[in-house]
Amino acid sequence: MKQIFLIKYIFLTCLIAACLLADAQEMTGPLMWNPVLAHQQSNLKKLAKKTTAALSLPFFEDFTYYTPYPDSNKWVDFEAFINNTMGRTPVSWGVATLDDLNQLGLPYDSFSNNTTRYCDSLTSRPIDISSNSVGDSLYLSFFYQAQGNGYYPQPEDSLQLYFKNKYGDYELVWSAPGPDPGALVQPFQIAMIPVTDTLDFHGSFQFRFVNIAALNWSDAVWNVDYIKLDKYRTLSDTTVSDVGFTCAPGYLLNDYTYMPYNQFKANPNSEIVSTLFDSIRNDTSYGQTVNFSFTVKDSATNIAGSAGSSSIFLSGYQANQVNEPFLPFGFPSHPANSVVNYQVKFFIDSDITTGPTNNDTVVRNQVFDNYLAYDDGTAEKSYYLNLFTSLPGKISIEYHLNQPDTLRALAIYFGRQIPFANYKPFYIEVYSALNTINGATADVPLYSSLTPQYPAYADSVNHFWIYPLDTPIGLPAGVFYAGTMQTDADGSDSIYYGLDVNRVGNNHAYYNVLGDWTPSTIGGAIMIRPILGKVVSGSYVTTVLPANLVDWQASPNPATGNLKFEFGTDQAAQYILSDVMGHTLMTGSVFSGKSINLEELPPGMYFVSLRASGISPVPKKIIRL
Repeated sequence: MKQIFLIKYIFLTCLIAACLLADAQEMTGPLMWNPVLAHQQSNLKKLAKKTTAALSLPFFEDFTYYTPYPDSNKWVDFEAFINNTMGRTPVSWGVATLDDLNQLGLPYDSFSNNTTRYCDSLTSRPIDISSNSVGDSLYLSFFYQAQGNGYYPQPEDSLQLYFKNKYGDYELVWSAPGPDPGALVQPFQIAMIPVTDTLDFHGSFQFRFVNIAALNWSDAVWNVDYIKLDKYRTLSDTTVSDVGFTCAPGYLLNDYTYMPYNQFKANPNSEIVSTLFDSIRNDTSYGQTVNFSFTVKDSATNIAGSAGSSSIFLSGYQANQVNEPFLPFGFPSHPANSVVNYQVKFFIDSDITTGPTNNDTVVRNQVFDNYLAYDDGTAEKSYYLNLFTSLPGKISIEYHLNQPDTLRALAIYFGRQIPFANYKPFYIEVYSALNTINGATADVPLYSSLTPQYPAYADSVNHFWIYPLDTPIGLPAGVFYAGTMQTDADGSDSIYYGLDVNRVGNNHAYYNVLGDWTPSTIGGAIMIRPILGKVVSGSYVTTVLPANLVDWQASPNPATGNLKFEFGTDQAAQYILSDVMGHTLMTGSVFSGKSINLEELPPGMYFVSLRASGISPVPKKIIRL
């Protein structure tokens, strides 16, 4: 039975890799984690304690707020992810995303990938409709979208809606199946659900969205928006009567999303945008002219803004991008290595509709810091290479400098994998030219890390892991390329990188799996950021490993009961045993020749590492039979 489990696990893992949509040697996969939610335990405890009296009609929610969890004044559970990146052409700024990741951003079950289960819930607070009846024509309406910018649900997945009757039972009233995996991303659709069961008219009525997902296959993304419950409605009452923005304002920069301020100031005319953009939707049945403005401010002064209101005519249910000329008054000087922040704000001057006003104002913080980036800091998918067992695999991203600078480190956002990828080695590489790219006739390497690096996950606010270079590199003004390399000795076990689908970055990305550099054809920005300027620390304390590095062994592998350690020092080492999701299960001290007992662990795959002076901290994969 145990051997069957392992064979089934390996088969399903290979099947997943084979079925994911790909373009040549480039692949995209599900994100399989959400680091925005990874460190929210304390916030969840506060939300769970909050209670309110029953709500009254009308109930409305458009998710236009800047927190990752649903508003506790309206919702009782916090598994849905509130964001402005997963929806494709949303009807309003902000959506609720239901997927197969829990309220801390991790998969509900990492191993049962051949089954489906109930995953995220979005449950309203109790609503008092005891004074209403079927004759009051109550309807619950909402917009929904499968996949969006994330990964698609499977055909056997579904989004479901339940109503709670007066006996406390939740009854299924509506569902939508997952789309065909080969289908194009569908726009948001509206659903109109009447409240017709007399058992539903009571003082603590609730409705609940739930998604059913095939575990460990994809993130099974469903987006929900514009939820409205009210009386005296009809089946054709699909209008929210709202005008609002559908996304955050664009960046101030032409190409980068973030860059050091001194690099920007060295050539501002080349880096600054000529127009600022946003998108406005008219969610009414009639055409109207919308007046709007924008401002750009730093912490001290208004450096730019519209001379007055601009306007756009939008037909009923029409969304359109607005582009406004940006004529900066000038950017003041700041000390070297300063973090500089500007706020870009678009706002509707006067909203004559009866809908929500939260989406009448949207802001973007344009940060100038010590790194270069094409991404916005949020991943919607994972990117990886389809490697060959006997060939190295390389990813390299093109960057430019306006003046000489020092490259100190790379910051990398990794996509989560099953099993966990923290045992997969890679090397950091930097080039001044790539053969055949931009007219170059040969690779010109500048740096390759001396020791292997290993993926790690979300130790900081922005969820990137920082890898300092062994020796900083002085770079001249102009183009350089930075990225990673997996050697041919590492087989074909690829590393997943965060992919920001909302940004254009593939025009600067190149990969090499057959010996030649090839421009990327996968839309989005691979989330690798060079760090420049002053000295930086890595994401964990590390030292250069000694030349006489001691290897170590753990046996037998596969193991049934005991696991014996052998290494070439006479001091005790600290062992750490974790599951494939990186959760620490066992820790302790052990001497060479001694064993630890694994009988309490269920069969499966694990990782164990030793830490002591002169011992390699590289994890080893262990199978427990």
